[in-house]
Amino acid sequence: MKPHIEKTSFGSITIDGETFDHDIIIRLSGKVKKRKKKLSKKVFGTSHTISVEEAEYMYDEGAEILIFGTGQNGMASMSPEAEAFFMDKGCRVEALPTPKAVNAYNKAAGKVIGLFHITC
Repeated sequence: MKPHIEKTSFGSITIDGETFDHDIIIRLSGKVKKRKKKLSKKVFGTSHTISVEEAEYMYDEGAEILIFGTGQNGMASMSPEAEAFFMDKGCRVEALPTPKAVNAYNKAAGKVIGLFHITC
């Protein structure tokens, strides 16, 4: 069952009553996992650009949409290689500032995964 994101603010996101103080991934199964930022940091020196290695980690076979919360002020982005990876898998990426991404995720139908950057 798809979890419901209740709210987000700088440094936190609340999902089904549980508040997280780190970036998260929501799997197709509904499981909430801590984002593996080090996969992007080792390539770009920052976690604000998503690497193809991180894209491969977060992708679930059959996912149709990735809702990407780019941060409270929209500072994170997808590398061209990561975008191409999702495109090759037939998974559309919707990148929005995290507050707008929360609404998009909650309204999205189908096979949806989520990545939410909770700061900047």
